[in-house]
Amino acid sequence: MSEMLRAPAETKYADELDWLESVDDGPKPFSWRLSPKMVRLFVLGSERADGLDRDIPQKWFGDRSFVERAIVTLASDRGLLLIGDPGTGKSWLAELLAAAISRNSTLVVQGTAGTTEDHIKYSWNVSMVIAKGQSRASMIPSPIMTAMEGGVIGRFEELTRSTSDVQDALISILSEKYVSIPELDEDNIVFARPGFSIIATANSRDRGVNDLSSALKRRFNFVRIPVVTNKKSEAEIVRFRTEELLRRHNIELEVPPTLLDVLLQSFADLRAASASATSDDERLESALSTAEQIGVLEDAILHSTFFGAKALDAGTLAGSLVGSLARRSPEDLAILNKYLHGVVEPRSKDRGGDWNDFLEGGREAIATLS
Repeated sequence: MSEMLRAPAETKYADELDWLESVDDGPKPFSWRLSPKMVRLFVLGSERADGLDRDIPQKWFGDRSFVERAIVTLASDRGLLLIGDPGTGKSWLAELLAAAISRNSTLVVQGTAGTTEDHIKYSWNVSMVIAKGQSRASMIPSPIMTAMEGGVIGRFEELTRSTSDVQDALISILSEKYVSIPELDEDNIVFARPGFSIIATANSRDRGVNDLSSALKRRFNFVRIPVVTNKKSEAEIVRFRTEELLRRHNIELEVPPTLLDVLLQSFADLRAASASATSDDERLESALSTAEQIGVLEDAILHSTFFGAKALDAGTLAGSLVGSLARRSPEDLAILNKYLHGVVEPRSKDRGGDWNDFLEGGREAIATLS
């Protein structure tokens, strides 16, 4: 296999999935590759009580009930809609579920204002149509239609960003479980095979962009993924993703636990300030999600590796935080400057250590961007 910048979950965890499939004796719905119990175990990791001869690491960090409800939905004839704030791991959970159930998580449609009905049904190879006319051979199936024909999971990212026409076409697929091809006289219906379902994601902050119709909502079971507020859980997510990054880049760099605490605490402080703000000008444009924390840490690690002293320090972390979160000037810079002077400076006097370096690094970054 050639190297990939980012391997899909079924490729990245192929050995693990092969092993789980070999020991799985549970009942499997339709064409599923793993039983529901093993799908849950793949996503959430194994425990001693599972009695396995191999440790399966946790890949998604969240409430077990969310994963179980998602799996049960996919075993029914309803679609699954994962909804929540940006950065809550909806897409990652969707990818893991598709990989475990179908061993293919790449049948994805990305919802945008430019997504058309063709993207979820089919289009045509123009040169073949001109040469030989319209036929099944000259048809280009969408990822969703490919999933229907294969009896596997299709994915639809950012559903609320697509227009009402696209959403209406999805209603037909979810309810009728087939797609008509009126351009053909024969073989003009594609039926979904057992095992087909759709996992869609939507950002709760996109409400009002293209609201889902009541008809489409009835075709989905909703699983709301909350923002991670538990500090321990968030630390596990950030650590897990950071270790993946280091392995991908072949970087040998230790992230001190004290610096991870500084990162987690700074985001908690900024979230609290955003929650108490009375206007948008007093809030950072950033959603301050766990995903953005990972991005800040990734930026700091790479900067330290390529331009630093091969060691991560609090000053570099602060510079990365300011550079990543200051999206509006001067509003965001003013908010971050207020945070440094009002919260970090007193804390640095009280605790010293990393907080001193964090304060100085943040000040230098703001001065550079101002």
